[in-house]
Amino acid sequence: MAKITAAEVKKLREATGAGMMDCKNALQEANGNFEEAISVLRKKGQKVAAKRADRDSAEGVAIAKINNENTVGVAIVVACETDFVGKNDSFKELAKQFVDIAINHNDKEAFLAADFGGMTVAEKLIEQTGVIGEKIEIPSFEKIEAAYVGSYIHGNKIAAIVGLTAKVDNADVLTKDLAMQAASMGATTLSYKDFDPAFVASETEARIAAIEKDNEELGRLGKTLKNVPQYISMAQLSEEVLAKAEEEAKAQLKAEGKPEQIWDRILPGKMERFISDNTTLDQEQCLLDQNFIKDEKKSVADYVKSYGDVTVANFKRVALGQ
Repeated sequence: MAKITAAEVKKLREATGAGMMDCKNALQEANGNFEEAISVLRKKGQKVAAKRADRDSAEGVAIAKINNENTVGVAIVVACETDFVGKNDSFKELAKQFVDIAINHNDKEAFLAADFGGMTVAEKLIEQTGVIGEKIEIPSFEKIEAAYVGSYIHGNKIAAIVGLTAKVDNADVLTKDLAMQAASMGATTLSYKDFDPAFVASETEARIAAIEKDNEELGRLGKTLKNVPQYISMAQLSEEVLAKAEEEAKAQLKAEGKPEQIWDRILPGKMERFISDNTTLDQEQCLLDQNFIKDEKKSVADYVKSYGDVTVANFKRVALGQ
């Protein structure tokens, strides 16, 4: 058996991140051959990966990177099984190395096939599964290109990237605010205009059914019932629907005995409430239609308009367990 030196163990450890004893044993099994020792560690990783393939990997790191020109951004999740591993500095450094590679590739498939110190990213994941002893994977990969791209990372748990159609003054502030909004509020699309009508119809039916079921229990308990909306998206509020809602509001004011000369002061508030009650889907899923988290009196779309001739080109959000 070849004599293994401390220097050889150190070199293998720096190359793979494996523990000292694992490196020593791999070198002994490889009879001192460095490349063969790396192969031994990879095979160990493959065995561990096979055993842990069905494990849940809901912990880890969400990370984003923007290129120097602020025209390209990428966000990925490097996932593991436990919070203990996810908070480890070496794991965070591994995630940083991955995202540095990810920004140079257009999709997850190309990224996983990319070089990582003589092996592919996919092979590195398997190797590190063996080193760490937990399932390590990259479940999320998102990339955008735009005139200006910015990002926001929330506690290493959520990462969001946002692209603008133009580079404007304080674009860094605008994109960070928008990315923070996306990270915090979990939008999935830009605007209600992007919704498929069939999806909106199906979601409306499901939500109304769920509220009516809740109201049965609330009624049984003698509690205040929830409002049952007629609609859930601005996509459903046609001119005819809004006109009808306004006429109903006027009829209500008349029935309450409110003087007609003050209706103009009351109606805007009632219509605003009607729209708010009937656009819950937009508030949940549409970035531009949400209330801006830093000033809920305005929408995100209104906030973007305050920066001049610019719109949001795209945004992406990744999160642990997503």
